[in-house]
Parts: sequence; structure tokens; C-alpha cells
Amino acid sequence: MMIRHLIWCLSFLAASLFAAPAFSEQTGPTEAHAEAAITSAHLLSRYHYQARPLDDAMSARIFERYLKALDPAHLFFLQSDIDSFAHARTTLDDAILKGRLEVPFIMFARYSERVKQQMNVIHELLAGNFSFTADESYTPDRSEAPWATSDAELREVWRQRIKDDWLRLRLANKKDAAIRKTLTKRYDHALERSIKLNSDDVFQLFMNAWASALEPHTNYLGPRAAEDFAISMKLSLVGIGAVLQERNDYVTVRELIAGGPALRSGKLSVGDRIVGVAQGEKAQMIDVTGWRVDEVVPMIRGKHNSMVVLDILPAETSSDGAHRRVTLVRDTIRLENQAASGSTRQVKDGQGARKIGIIKLPGFYQDTEARRTTPAQFRSATRDVARIIEDLKREKIDALLIDLRNNAGGSLDEAVSLTGLFIDTGPVVIQHNSRGQTRIERDLLPGMAWDGPLGVLINRASASASEIFAAAIQDYGRGIVIGEDSFGKGTVQTLIDLDELEHNTQRRYGELKMTIAQFFRVSGGTTQLRGVNPDIAMPSLTDTKNFGESAYDNALPWSRIGPAEYRSAGSIAPLLPALALRHEQRVAEDTDFHQLEEDVAELKTLRERKTISLKESVRRAERDRLEARAKARAKRGARGDEAEGEEVGDDGLLANERSLNSELAAEKARKAARDVILDETANILGDMVELIQTTPQIVRRDHNSRK
Repeated sequence: MMIRHLIWCLSFLAASLFAAPAFSEQTGPTEAHAEAAITSAHLLSRYHYQARPLDDAMSARIFERYLKALDPAHLFFLQSDIDSFAHARTTLDDAILKGRLEVPFIMFARYSERVKQQMNVIHELLAGNFSFTADESYTPDRSEAPWATSDAELREVWRQRIKDDWLRLRLANKKDAAIRKTLTKRYDHALERSIKLNSDDVFQLFMNAWASALEPHTNYLGPRAAEDFAISMKLSLVGIGAVLQERNDYVTVRELIAGGPALRSGKLSVGDRIVGVAQGEKAQMIDVTGWRVDEVVPMIRGKHNSMVVLDILPAETSSDGAHRRVTLVRDTIRLENQAASGSTRQVKDGQGARKIGIIKLPGFYQDTEARRTTPAQFRSATRDVARIIEDLKREKIDALLIDLRNNAGGSLDEAVSLTGLFIDTGPVVIQHNSRGQTRIERDLLPGMAWDGPLGVLINRASASASEIFAAAIQDYGRGIVIGEDSFGKGTVQTLIDLDELEHNTQRRYGELKMTIAQFFRVSGGTTQLRGVNPDIAMPSLTDTKNFGESAYDNALPWSRIGPAEYRSAGSIAPLLPALALRHEQRVAEDTDFHQLEEDVAELKTLRERKTISLKESVRRAERDRLEARAKARAKRGARGDEAEGEEVGDDGLLANERSLNSELAAEKARKAARDVILDETANILGDMVELIQTTPQIVRRDHNSRK
């Protein structure tokens, strides 16, 4: 049986308009779904950290989460639908245990009917006109709203929603005809996407409603999702080296990966559309126009050195333009943009200039298969970071910063081994299982890859393995933690391959990611719920009420156990008052930092609003105020490309409604814009270097044992 220990935070961001799919009438459960559900029931009810029986009470929790997954904003179901589903509230447990999954699929079918009905309503509303003079408001967050009791009530919800969309485009100076065309295409595209979903998608949605009813980080991964997860852990795949996305009815090339067959061939360009795929020059070409990207990608991936032929509609041609055939030989693709990377920054202090080394680590990855087969060569986050440290040391850096912003976690082994690069030997994290047993994960390799001044930068999206690392550095007094309160995920998952468990030779069942333990800091407290609190805090644009472990209604509570025995590496605490004072003095003179604080305050105000005005004069005054602020910022020359982007304002469009060129240009501008938080963090490390050198006596480096 294949089991991998992971500590991963999965954040699902809604990419579609409705945030949940509708399904075609042909969708239904399969034998593989039933068998996967029964196997998962056995595992979850016996081995989960918070194991609970699959009974009527659990069925009710699954029912509520399933409805929320389907229709989170209460835009489609009527109260009568919910009433008709009432019998499922206490029978979903029986459906799972018996492998009879018709009821969840019947609920999907009803949802599909309601989506199609509302599309008719949407078209009727879009055919009319709107007046924006009435003093009317709209409630965008309907997650807690009661279900509509009639078609007329639901129609009114949609009228307000569409009116808000229309007003946003109107404020961006779009004409009514263009607005009608944009919104018609937007909603039609949403329906088209929903129709493309299949039985496996339905099953995965239902399984995750069940898994998350236990606690937030237990998930089911269907065969495709499991393959994508494996790729994210080993940072490699066999394919052509192209990043693809859906645009209109085409799977489109968004990016060509350096070193990949697609870029080497010179035959593919950004914006090219893939309309057909064949598995070799003599194989049948399959038309993939209108397909989902996750259906096309498996056809393009394949065995190393095998051939794939693409039917391409070039970027520069119209939909009825000439096609071209492109033949490529698949190769191993390294996902370097998801790997650790190094850079340096120069900062000034009272002694001159300091060079700060920066390592950006997007995830705690490890190629577990290569580790088993070629243990001397496997790729991992720790190995990459160790190599980068050696490179930075040759550049004579004065301090090192590990940037873990938006690092959602990964391998527990990597969290421990990465910590070992910065401490001599000792415990890193304590695991506590459901039976009350504890296990201490230790760094056993003596010596440090870097023993100089160290900083760790975190934000709200730094989770799990990131929190283990940051907490250990903080507890050992090894470095300073800067940024925001982290996510607060203090649980350990194991990844169980259901197909291996059942001795299947082909992927049919997928994988179960199941919580089996909680982890604790070496000082005894857990990062669960509360996260890691930085030594020096930075402004945060994150909505902590709705993002982070504390946002879940069934998260495990914070707790404490006895600490491990460890030797501190020193103490940063004596430096903190001076570092904080210098930080405050410096940002008081930093215009960009002030702007960031203004943005945080503005965003907080907007989040606290429960309703949005649908009166044009009110919204236009608000827009004029924000544009005036953006223009004033641009005039001061603050924040570079960000200021230029703010002047444009809200264009009312969704991401996929803009041209690919404009989307890529905006992404390039964001990357080029000044990273205010990173700059100031580097300055803090520069201060730290100076204080250590000028007043070394205040940094206590002892070898006292802690318990």
C-alpha cells in the first residue's frame, strides 16, 4: 500500500462564475465510484485522527456540505428543492456504505435543471434595460441567505446580480450594446463549462463534501487530481512543455516552458489554439474543440520519447483560418517556476551596505519515487535550498532570508530536513496521533548549511510545513520571523493510493488524503488554529475572517502538550525592540509602505460592507474617489507599475474576458512592481546584521537544554 505523509493546505479558489458545476443528464455513478466510496468509508471511520462513525449524524453534515459545494451562493436551488431532498439528510451514510450513490447524482441532476432555467431568466433580463437612479442595494455574499421560496424571488436575486455586473461595465465607459454582448457571453460560457463536467467530477465533489465533514484537510483526489498532486510534489512530468488554459472554446497555449520540446521546436507560440491531438503521425486526430483543459492535458502527456501530433490554429489567424500540424517528441519537463530560487538585495545601514541573500520557496516538494529508486539523485526542496545557499555564500551574503509567502506546505520529511540546514541537531516537530502517542521528528545530521543571521518571511497563506519550519526557527532562537500570522494548519495527512490498496493495475479509484495526526512545536504548543505569530508584523491584505484555519467551522482546537528537550541556538528577543524601532522609523518615511497601509484600511472598509449600492451616482462618486487617489499616487511616482495599473481602475471584466496579451502584460507588470514587504524585510535583516556586529553581547548564544 502506498502511503505518503504530507502536511498540505489546499485552498480552493472559485475560478468560474457560479463556483459550482451543473451536470448533464448522462452523468451517473459508476462501479468504480461505488467501490472507492466503500473503501474510503472503511479507512475514514477507523484511521482518521478524528474518526467518527458514518451514521445519520455524519450524513446530515455531509448533506449540508454537499449543498454548499453545489450552490454556495444560493443562486439556483429553491426551498422546495431542499425540502424534496430531505430524505437524503439521514440516508447518505447508507448510500456510501452500500455503494448506492444514485441520490447524490439525482441532486446534481436537479441542480443542472435549475441552472438551465436560470439561464433562460438571465437571457430575458439581459434583453431588457436597467435604470440606475433608484436608491437600491445588492448583497453580494449570499452564503448565509435563506433559500428562495419562489421563481419570482430568485429572479429578483438575479436581476440585482446582473444589474451590478452591468453597472461595473457602465462605470468603465462601456456602451449598452457592448455590455449586453459581454454579459451574454459570460453567462453562456458558464453554462457551457458546467455541461462539460462528467461523472468523475460529480463523484469528487460529493466525496470531498463527505471528507471535509470530518475536518477541513481530509480530501478525496480522483485519478486526474491525484496525478496533478504527484506532479506538484516531484516538480516534473513527461510532456511537451506548454502551459495551457481554456479561452473561449479553445485550449490555448499560455506559456512555453524553457527547455521543453514545444519551445525547442520553434513550432508553437503563445496564443496558439489546440484543436486536435493524435498519438503519433499515423494515429487518428481527435478534435478537442470545446473540450476542458483537464481532458486535453492527459492526451498531450505520455511516455518519455513518445510522439504526439497537434492540430494547431495559430494565434494570429481567425477561427476559420488555416491550421498547421505540429509533431513533438515528449520529454521530461522540470517545473522550475515551482522550485526554490535564489537572489540577493543590497541594503544600507550605518556601517555601509549589506548583501541579503533571499531564497523563495514555493513548496516543500520531494520526488518520492526517485528517492526510492535513485536515492543519491532525487530532487527535493532541501537539496535545492542547500545548493542555493552554497551559491549565495560564494556571493558573500551577510544574512539569509527564507521567503515562505504563499507556501502551502508539502512533505513533512522536507520540513524537518530543511530546518536541519539551520540548526545543528535536535527535535523539529512533535507528532501526536489519535491514540495519544507522540513521536518526535528530529534533525540527525550535525552541522549547518548556514549559521549566520537568518530571517523567515511568512503570510496568511504560509501553511503546514511552512509553519513547522518557521516555528522551529523561532523556538530555537535561530532567526527572526517577519510578516503576518500564518494559516494555522497544524495537522498531518497521509496519502493513500486506493488502487494500490485494492491491487488495481490501472487508476480507477484515486487517492484519499486523510488526517492522521496533529503536530506540535518543540516548545509544546501547536500551530493549529493560531498559526505562527511573527516577531515583527507587516500589513496584511488578507481577509483573515474568511481565509485561514480559523475560517473553518470544524477546525481542530488549539492545544498544548509537553515540550521536547532541545538546545536553543540563541535568542533574538533582545534585538526585537531595536529592530522594531528602526522598522517603524524607516516605514514612516516610505511612501509605498504608507500606500500599502492605506490599501489595507480601504479593503477592510469594503469587506465590512454587507451591501453594495446599485445607484450609479453613488458608485461613480466612489470610483472617482479611488481614481483620484490612484492619479495622485502616480503623480508622486509611487509603487511604479502598480500605480499605473490603479489609474486604469475596475474595467468590469473577468480574467478570461480580457485578451491573452493584456493578461500576460498585467502579470508581467505585477512581477516587475516593487515588493514593498520583501524590501522592508531585507532592511530589517540588514539592521539585524549591524546590531549583532556592534552589540554581540545582547544576542545570547547558549547551549541550555529546554524542556
